[in-house]
Amino acid sequence: MASTFGSLLLFFFFSTSGVVFAWEEAHATFYGDMSGRETMQGACGYGNLFDQGYGLETTALSTALFNNGATCGACYELQCHNDPQWCLPGSIKVTATNFCPPNYSKPNDNWCNPPLKHFDLAMPMFLKIARYRAGIVPVLYRRVPCVKSGGVKFELKGNRWFLMVVVYNVAGVGDVAAVSIKGSNSGWMGMKRNWGQVWDVNAGLVGQGLSFRVTTSDGRTVEADNVVPSNWQFGQNYEARVQF
Repeated sequence: MASTFGSLLLFFFFSTSGVVFAWEEAHATFYGDMSGRETMQGACGYGNLFDQGYGLETTALSTALFNNGATCGACYELQCHNDPQWCLPGSIKVTATNFCPPNYSKPNDNWCNPPLKHFDLAMPMFLKIARYRAGIVPVLYRRVPCVKSGGVKFELKGNRWFLMVVVYNVAGVGDVAAVSIKGSNSGWMGMKRNWGQVWDVNAGLVGQGLSFRVTTSDGRTVEADNVVPSNWQFGQNYEARVQF
């Protein structure tokens, strides 16, 4: 490990909740083209990333970082490191919205295989920190606060007896660890992670106004009371007045 990296470890980042994040080493590649079309869907359940405010400032994570989808929504700062031929100055900030799957048929030629820490960036983001011809570069990364406009948002899916909720536009540490739901005619019920940041509950809540409690990975909780009116429909999105 280069001595310059050792000195970087002295610089820590403090989140709004007091959690300390240090710079760590990883690698980064890119996928897609400059249009960002390939970023519109992902393994976190966010759907159209442009409509939901994530845009091109996104990344797919390798298995070692993805944590079975629990890290979806976390924000990172990356800078190209220790490769003068290909690195560009400066850093980028991206949100985790996708998964870079391992390829065990190529154990020595796949950067997303465990235990490697890897970021697969949208091409426009990669080109902010490295030259195109590099293909893959070493990077330093650290968790940073997610800065979002407006409140926490909820997208409703499912059927009359089974409700799935995509929780997105989450500020602070960004990754949601627990969600509870309450109908206007029911008590609070814990939801379970279906995949990524899609949470579900086996309950008939059609026709009821909905409230949510959302807890992020740093233990902070916000309560969005009556964020969804009783005449809600599947496929609709609702924005809370609260944020982390």
